[in-house]
Amino acid sequence: MGKVIAVANQKGGVGKTTTCVNLSASLAATKRRVLLIDLDPQGNATMGSGIDKYTVEHTAYDLLVEEKPFFEVVCRDTSGKYDLIAGNADVTAAEVKLMNFFAREVRLRNALAPIKDEYDFIFIDCPPSLNMLTVNAMSAADSVIVPMQCEYYALEGLTALMDTISQLSSMINNGLHIEGILRTMYDPRNRLSTDVSDQLKQHFGEKVYRTVIPRNVRLAEAPSFGTPAMYYEKSSAGAKAYLALAGEIIRREDENASNKQAQA
Repeated sequence: MGKVIAVANQKGGVGKTTTCVNLSASLAATKRRVLLIDLDPQGNATMGSGIDKYTVEHTAYDLLVEEKPFFEVVCRDTSGKYDLIAGNADVTAAEVKLMNFFAREVRLRNALAPIKDEYDFIFIDCPPSLNMLTVNAMSAADSVIVPMQCEYYALEGLTALMDTISQLSSMINNGLHIEGILRTMYDPRNRLSTDVSDQLKQHFGEKVYRTVIPRNVRLAEAPSFGTPAMYYEKSSAGAKAYLALAGEIIRREDENASNKQAQA
């Protein structure tokens, strides 16, 4: 069964979209079947996948509001490696219209239910706020990846997000949990970065991914060319870091599967 992972942080500019696009491409490179859902009205994950958000025919709006069949809404990234449900400014209208619907919190979960098993991983790029789109993502997700910079204010934001996940788990999605905490834009020369990183590992232990995503020029340039970093410059530090993260996620999944078999 496919695993649905929301990539979320209520603080903007922490690398959510960069993580969604590059992790999708990296896992697809390992022959995993991947779907990326762009729930951010900015549509950056769509553009970063090489799809023009201004001309794309169908978006997450059609899936959530119009209830169009999945096969009509899904498209392929320009590399042809992973599937995409695009996002653009129309998704803002979806947030407003969802407020008038019955069971509005589970529209995305219901839409994904028939196709979930067709993918190994489904990533949801969440907007940087707690709104109905984020609630839908959390309702549909099995777990959450939290990208964050190693700075003081990020720790406060993480505490707020943990509270949100706990509340949503008890209200609409029993079992929702933190998949992992990803340190992004990491600079080991910065004392604050290393201090915050140490605090994260102390408090969250194995939930903190061993892989860190460095500040990297090629990683920042790739979206302007509408492609993940591994297709823009595979040898760059950023591309290598996301490939390493993909490997770490696969190993964790294999370990969890082995543990479940041992317990059965």
